[in-house]
Amino acid sequence: MTTPDHPIENFKLTAWSVAILGTFLLMAVLVWAMYHYTRPEDLNAARVQERYQFLEQVQAAEAQAVSQYAWRDRDKGLVILPIERALELTLREWQDPAAARSNLIALVEKAVALPPPPPAPVNPYE
Repeated sequence: MTTPDHPIENFKLTAWSVAILGTFLLMAVLVWAMYHYTRPEDLNAARVQERYQFLEQVQAAEAQAVSQYAWRDRDKGLVILPIERALELTLREWQDPAAARSNLIALVEKAVALPPPPPAPVNPYE
């Protein structure tokens, strides 16, 4: 029998070690290659850019809406005011709470009033 210090046993042990290490290395390279070559492209890159542009447009419109005057309903006399001016008017109006409350109720009724119904159609057989 051969002893463990025999050169052939050492060669076999070294060969097995190299084979096992090579197998693990080969598997690692194959896993990396599969991961690298089968990754899908980022399909939403253009969509992300569109969303950022839309967000900028919405924020610009909101900034304009809170800083400029505009008509909400010209027939009813409803105006959109900048926030600072609306706060000034509210503070001035609410010095007398009872009068401010009655004015507020009148404005709400005016804003949500339904238009009159259309006239009934004329029956041509009457």
